[in-house]
Amino acid sequence: MTGTSPLLEPLTASRLGAYAGLTVLGALVGAAGALVQGGWFPGGLLLALLGVAGVCYGGVTATGTRIGGAAPGVGWVVAVLLMTASRAEGDFLFAAGLGSYAFLLGGMVVAVMCATLPKLPQPDGSSVRLGK
Repeated sequence: MTGTSPLLEPLTASRLGAYAGLTVLGALVGAAGALVQGGWFPGGLLLALLGVAGVCYGGVTATGTRIGGAAPGVGWVVAVLLMTASRAEGDFLFAAGLGSYAFLLGGMVVAVMCATLPKLPQPDGSSVRLGK
């Protein structure tokens, strides 16, 4: 990276590939979490939420941008929302219980927190306050 902000860096093929990979990884974590959270309640729920937190925060630290945390969150949300729809046969993956709702809402909250909370470095890289 140059001395500019990571948000102002140009989108390269490697950066887009990293975002696409993180999106797929987020979808895989969402699918695994959907199966684990119902099978081993309450430990599975905690494990599933820690999984989404790990992949989202790992995306932030790996790419150095907030988009790196949002990409796995988007993949997670798409995968989980696709799994909430019932099929024509009447089969469904999520039961109507506290654990399923905690997984759905908690995962979305964790993904948003990881994508918006990290402090990115200042444009000049110094530790002084801007405007001084």
